[in-house]
Amino acid sequence: MERKILINALTREIRVAILEDGQLAEFYVERKGKKGLVGNIYKGKVLKVVPAVQAAFVDIGHSQKAFLYVREAVNFLEDEDVSLEGDERAELPPIEELLSAGEEVIVQVIKEPIGTKGPRITTNITLPGRYLVLLPTVDKVGLSRRIEEEEERERLEKLLKEIKPEGCGLIARTAAEGASREELLKDLNYLMGVWEDIREKGESLPPPSLLYQELDIVLRTLRDLLTQDVSQVIIDSPSEYKRALTFVNSFIPEFSDRLFLYKGDIPLFEKFQVEEAIRKALSRKVYLPGGGYIVIDETEALVSIDVNSGKFKKSSTVEDTALEVNLKAVKEIARQLRLRDIGGIVVIDFIDMKSEENRKLLLETLEKELSRDRARTKIVSMSEIGIVEMTRKRVKKSLGKSLTMTCPYCEGRGTVKSPETVAFEIEREVLSSLKSSRGKVKEIRIYSNPLVADKLLNEEKEVLDRMGELYGVEFKVVPVERYHIENYVISKK
Repeated sequence: MERKILINALTREIRVAILEDGQLAEFYVERKGKKGLVGNIYKGKVLKVVPAVQAAFVDIGHSQKAFLYVREAVNFLEDEDVSLEGDERAELPPIEELLSAGEEVIVQVIKEPIGTKGPRITTNITLPGRYLVLLPTVDKVGLSRRIEEEEERERLEKLLKEIKPEGCGLIARTAAEGASREELLKDLNYLMGVWEDIREKGESLPPPSLLYQELDIVLRTLRDLLTQDVSQVIIDSPSEYKRALTFVNSFIPEFSDRLFLYKGDIPLFEKFQVEEAIRKALSRKVYLPGGGYIVIDETEALVSIDVNSGKFKKSSTVEDTALEVNLKAVKEIARQLRLRDIGGIVVIDFIDMKSEENRKLLLETLEKELSRDRARTKIVSMSEIGIVEMTRKRVKKSLGKSLTMTCPYCEGRGTVKSPETVAFEIEREVLSSLKSSRGKVKEIRIYSNPLVADKLLNEEKEVLDRMGELYGVEFKVVPVERYHIENYVISKK
């Protein structure tokens, strides 16, 4: 599989697209002046401990108070993407035994604030480098589960134990596969220097204070995503290209020949059809090869995905058709989850299949497709009617919530009133006004959306004429193109 990284950085909005075999697989955006909080380390102050929910609220200087759950307040790391040596799970003590109001704590943001929820934090600090993650508060060694070769896992585990600083822990990232001892030591020395700087600031600065800021989206992308399988990193901004080249030459010089400055006349994202792919990623409906489609709806509680056969060419049996559409849907669903960065609870309504063998194949295929996802996913169950429940780790807003806003007209309902409904509302309001005016009104002008005006001038003309005769009023209906279908103005003279 050929992978490319495209970085569009010509405006205050920095966009990163990951292409796999020419198709958009992942997309990230960061606006200058609005950097994310995940990865940042703060010195905070505990405002309130709430035993009922086993959590504490911490002031880290953000407008919303940070939320520290008891599991993130004890010193062990829990991550299904990492296998830790001696991976036991300690019994959790009550939150009130760990923290008290007014206490100062060093914390790291692990989830962005979403809606009314403030940022989620942990006391288990993790400092990611190119090959390693330093765990200053957890005395463990661990390996990315994506490193699968047993001989390489044994080599890395041995190396980590040899170079691990006393009292600290280390995790070998996926990029560490094949890395030499010297490369790991260089990475470790850099991370230890960063941690020492954080400790010194933590001792001298009052809460709330920012002690460490995660890299911006361009450098973070290079650190985390520039691996052997990436053939090119193409950047369209000369200044960002120079900055990226300096970073790569300092930390991963073996990849410096893969960075390119884009100089084409056609905008970078248009050249690689990324703009069209983003537009499709914001649509509810996604079409499948052969004529089927899926519908994706994001709500506060969960994300629902509905699989439909549509105009799919039918196979020999209904069961075969269902299986074929479902398998095509699985691949697209896994891609859309990554592309849209959807997190939380996901419910997928597949086309019902009777065969137990087919249902098993569907789940196995879903697991295989999800295995390529860098975010942690977990399939919970599949019901008898083909509904699959799964979760995907949520760290920040999804693509849809990052690039769009709730419709100010329908307020997220996804529907608006019909022209008939608005026309009837106008008639009721006019009648009420005429009754209270007691013959003082001689002319009424109704300004409305053309669709509503058409109803009033045709289907409802008889009603307006009757009211005009009864109250001695002349009606004039004026269509206004710019009016939203639910907006209207009634002018009286």
